[in-house]
Amino acid sequence: MLQHIQLITGSENQTGRSAPERALMDFYRAFNHRDLAHMAQNWSHAKHVVLCNPLGGVKRGWAEIEAVYQRIFTGAATVYVEYYDITLNRVGDLFYATGRERGTFKTAQQELPLAIRTTRIYQDINGAWKQIHHHGSIDDAALLANYQQAVK
Repeated sequence: MLQHIQLITGSENQTGRSAPERALMDFYRAFNHRDLAHMAQNWSHAKHVVLCNPLGGVKRGWAEIEAVYQRIFTGAATVYVEYYDITLNRVGDLFYATGRERGTFKTAQQELPLAIRTTRIYQDINGAWKQIHHHGSIDDAALLANYQQAVK
């Protein structure tokens, strides 16, 4: 199955959407609402899960990944992202989505735009789509440096 999706923000009506689309919508709803409990439901808690991002580096296992989201959700900055220009591919009990994220990183002192290339991989585990891998990277070196400095 190959599917093209224009935009996911997490605030969409899920009626009529495929189960993989709904899993992605659930992720962005949890992220943009800083909801760690729902984020935990979106991810597999297996040892082999991996998150690779511009700030957290490579994190393995749910405990390390949860700590990254805990830091984001409880930090002084508000981060909002939406996923766009998405290609969703389903193969057996896996699907992977490739696209881009755009959004903002806001603190009382500054606001930075975000532009991130993003891949997410999910596995059907006991009838539920669970995220098992995320990779995000920032193309623009100056934006990456500004973002890393702002988070310190």
